[in-house]
Amino acid sequence: MNNKLKVLRAMRDWSQADLAMHLDVSRQAVNAIETGKHDPSLPLAFRISRLFEMPIEEIFDDQG
Repeated sequence: MNNKLKVLRAMRDWSQADLAMHLDVSRQAVNAIETGKHDPSLPLAFRISRLFEMPIEEIFDDQG
């Protein structure tokens, strides 16, 4: 699944570790989601959506 997580993180000048802390996940989990190796769980996708104040479908693209 394609996503804009890396871009959104960069816009806030956050490292992967910073984002991981905000989401209560590991840095490795953030890396796996950003690189498309792992899709987030639905609860995690909602946490990401709330954190960036954007609808899930604006962050994640299931067509990729």
